[in-house]
Amino acid sequence: MKKQLTILVLVFLTFPIFAQSKITKEQLEKTEQLFDLQFTESERDSALESIETYLKVYQTMHKNALKNWVSPALLFDPMPAGKKVNTVQQSIKWAMPTEVSLPQNKNDLAFYSISQLASLIKKKKITSLELTQFFIQRLKTWGDTLQCVVSLTEEIALKQARQADAEISKGNYKGILHGIPYGIKDLLAVPNTKTTWGAGSYKEQVIDQTATVVSKLEQAGAVMVAKLTLGELAMGDVWFGGRTKNPWNLKQGSSGSSAGSASATAAGLVPFAIGTETWGSIVSPSTRCGTTGLRPTFGRVSRYGAMALSWSLDKIGPITRSAEDAAIVFEAIRGVDGKDKTVSNFPFNYTGKADFKKLKIGYFKNNFDSLKDASMELSTIETLRKLGATIEPVSFQTSVPVDIINVILMSEAAAAFDELTRSNQDELLVQQGKRAWATSFRAARFIPAVEYINANRLRAKMMEEIDAIVSQYDVIISPNFQNNFSAITNLTGHPVVVIPNGFKDDRPTTISFLGNLYDEATILAVAKAFQEVTDFDEKHPEKFK
Repeated sequence: MKKQLTILVLVFLTFPIFAQSKITKEQLEKTEQLFDLQFTESERDSALESIETYLKVYQTMHKNALKNWVSPALLFDPMPAGKKVNTVQQSIKWAMPTEVSLPQNKNDLAFYSISQLASLIKKKKITSLELTQFFIQRLKTWGDTLQCVVSLTEEIALKQARQADAEISKGNYKGILHGIPYGIKDLLAVPNTKTTWGAGSYKEQVIDQTATVVSKLEQAGAVMVAKLTLGELAMGDVWFGGRTKNPWNLKQGSSGSSAGSASATAAGLVPFAIGTETWGSIVSPSTRCGTTGLRPTFGRVSRYGAMALSWSLDKIGPITRSAEDAAIVFEAIRGVDGKDKTVSNFPFNYTGKADFKKLKIGYFKNNFDSLKDASMELSTIETLRKLGATIEPVSFQTSVPVDIINVILMSEAAAAFDELTRSNQDELLVQQGKRAWATSFRAARFIPAVEYINANRLRAKMMEEIDAIVSQYDVIISPNFQNNFSAITNLTGHPVVVIPNGFKDDRPTTISFLGNLYDEATILAVAKAFQEVTDFDEKHPEKFK
């Protein structure tokens, strides 16, 4: 009787009646069809005792409430068996412009790059305190318009800015982020501040943790000015305070779930922000708002202090206005911390230079062909060819059913928010439709453990198939969402940088550069080369200039 009997019992967790009476063979028979199973009468009879035992174990487990941030013992590793990557870290030298002046129109300062702002601070043409107050005022002026701010961290920011100025005046300059303001997605914990996760159920929540990303930026001397919105529990752009807006079109949401991070960065309310992605949450709002977003390789940035949605899919990365800025921020936040066991310490050898004579670049032709209008995408390829790149067509395909992402993501998300579901606090979430989290968490209780494990076995097969394609190239170009590109590359853990590549109907369009595992440096260098000969990253929404 080893026919996957354990999966049947999971459904009974949602039916209180089974905790009060014996499970019957008739109940098992009615349940089987939910799991694509069919047992005989004798098989059901033999299974009853074990299923009732499992149920008692579950009831015991439920007496031990687990907080969202308690990780499972199982760890995901994106590296296919036998794959080797470079392990030697070289020094990085950031190019800081020497002749940067304060603009005549002070609002222009809002769209200066990180290196330009750093030059002003280092040369003492502006203090960190002045710069911080400038961005805080912009957040106060435009935050409600965009509905992109959960809370201003003004007291923290002013203290950090004064400290930065004191350190710099004494000659203790920490580097290019010293004194630079930034915002974080409000699923990252900071002591003595509310960490709402965008959800009414948690809008008063205070977590006594400092997210590693925040700690690393503080060590670099950066100044945290705001906690920015996310769609509730990291879905979409609707949160308990409203809907975060696209600064290019205020009638449109900014997409999500890193809604506030992309919106605020695009509108010049912060020089850069931190976002997270499980399945499109950096790429999608960057696409809508025209920002540059880096979704790093899985396991590059510690998620300690971040809300868990899916332990094997969650990633943290920067949302900026250029590839160079993304590289600067990524270098500061990456690396091990001894708290997130999935994080590796592979090197980030960014030079900012792309030698197109040596780089092998491809584009996913079937993804391009599936677009109704691929003119912007083809123009991107043509621009890179003019820079000297040889670009060849590649087929993007896998034999694995991509829908496994639903089984994996929803299983992990339902576990992460088990306490929310069981306490009925899920009723406080803004969205309650068929595709909302509250419904998805309930439905995911019917996903058998055996199917979750088998989905991950198929995932391993997908990882090998996709890496066999990607590893033949240094960079592969693709539209952001065609042919399940986002789902597949999130499952495999490969890095992507999304950048603006044009405009349609006065709104930005973007494209993705896919890289090899742990090689964010190359895709960022190619993205920078593209941005140096185009001006799409230098255009900003008129209302916020």
